[in-house]
Amino acid sequence: MLSRQQKHIFLKVFSLFSVVRGYNILIVVIAQYLASIYIFAPDLSVKDVVFDIYLLMLVLASSAVIASGYIINNFYDSEKDLINRPNKTMLDKLVSQNTKLSIYFVLNFLAIIFASYVSFRAVIFFALYIFAIWFYSHKLKKMPIIGNLVSSILAVTPFFAIFIYYQNFELVVFVHALFLFLLISMRELTKDLENIKGDLALNYRTVPVVYGEKISKYLLTGALFITCATALVLVFYFEIGLMYYFFYASVILLIVFLLLLWKSNQKTHYLLLHNILKFIIVAGVFSIVLININLVLNRF
Repeated sequence: MLSRQQKHIFLKVFSLFSVVRGYNILIVVIAQYLASIYIFAPDLSVKDVVFDIYLLMLVLASSAVIASGYIINNFYDSEKDLINRPNKTMLDKLVSQNTKLSIYFVLNFLAIIFASYVSFRAVIFFALYIFAIWFYSHKLKKMPIIGNLVSSILAVTPFFAIFIYYQNFELVVFVHALFLFLLISMRELTKDLENIKGDLALNYRTVPVVYGEKISKYLLTGALFITCATALVLVFYFEIGLMYYFFYASVILLIVFLLLLWKSNQKTHYLLLHNILKFIIVAGVFSIVLININLVLNRF
């Protein structure tokens, strides 16, 4: 049996894991490695990619910055989250704000240390990334459309770091990136619909608050059609192996999303739509291996 003190420590660790959304960071790490193996550096052996110390440092730097970003976002959104996610907020409050800020600075410092192992340009890149996340959380998040676009850009920035490292400028890389960017943009706007109650209460000028739910749904519909078109371009114009199964499934799920979207008017409805998009994004990460299933065995 755990003592009371051990239980308290365990809950604090779990609370911190919730604040930094460790499960999301794990998915990003897996995505960075899979994208490196199958998309960014398809000519290198799996061993060369997996055991590349510079890639590891970039992944660690990305993870540290993402974790610190979640902390600063949690810090600024604590009042709003108390309205939108009361249960999660009570768990997050087990760790004090001062402790969160201390960990925030430590994580950013570690990110710079990791980046310095790669190059001075990497240090500049991650320093700007840290500043951009802070500026977004502090100022831009409350601005309609701009906040959504910046949030989506920041979400794909860790992959941009790997892209710069490998300097793979093939068109297929940009089309994959566009598909991911569009999905994340849709997710951000759906989250705004889901959290409209807290945003209204605290005067967050999100798209649903400023322009209304109907305009938000029109924007989502437009983004959805572009996303589906991007998926079909990848299927018909690029060599993506068996990953076309994922893109066909994504188009079907997005059609379901669209049908549900125009019937949605409650938080639970938008939460379901949000989870559909999250599922597509996570499934897409693991579907990268379908580009060439035999690749791993042949390249060790």
